[in-house]
Amino acid sequence: MSRVRRSAASTPAPVQRGRGRDRHGRGVRSSATGPYLPPLQTRSDTFDMTVVSTVDYLRSVWPDQLSDVTFEVAAGPASVLAGIGVERWAVNAAERRVVFYRLPIQRLTRLHRNDDLHRRMVIESCVFRAIAELLGKDPWDLAPDRFRHF
Repeated sequence: MSRVRRSAASTPAPVQRGRGRDRHGRGVRSSATGPYLPPLQTRSDTFDMTVVSTVDYLRSVWPDQLSDVTFEVAAGPASVLAGIGVERWAVNAAERRVVFYRLPIQRLTRLHRNDDLHRRMVIESCVFRAIAELLGKDPWDLAPDRFRHF
């Protein structure tokens, strides 16, 4: 079977598009901040803001018990505890100090829905549990009126 050859005059000329455009003509897509600027808010910034806002709330509820407590955020613990695993926080009652470990809280927690709200809820629950451990209370007793909506 022979093929039909077309002459160069019958083929259409290629469409000239400007530089920086993709094949659909929409243009190159980039982040809102551009390629040379850092992101507006990083995961560590979000973690720090969540810890600070939760601690501020609990300090307003328990001002006498939490006024002299120091709260810190570290990347991770120095060692893994045998039989327990990786700690999410460390409470030192003698020094009145609580250290939250960002990477274990963010990466080792399994979420049923991985979105901003659920990530924030995990961080807040860790703050509540660590402060409850420091005060010797149940986490649900730290802010009882917060959960009563009627």
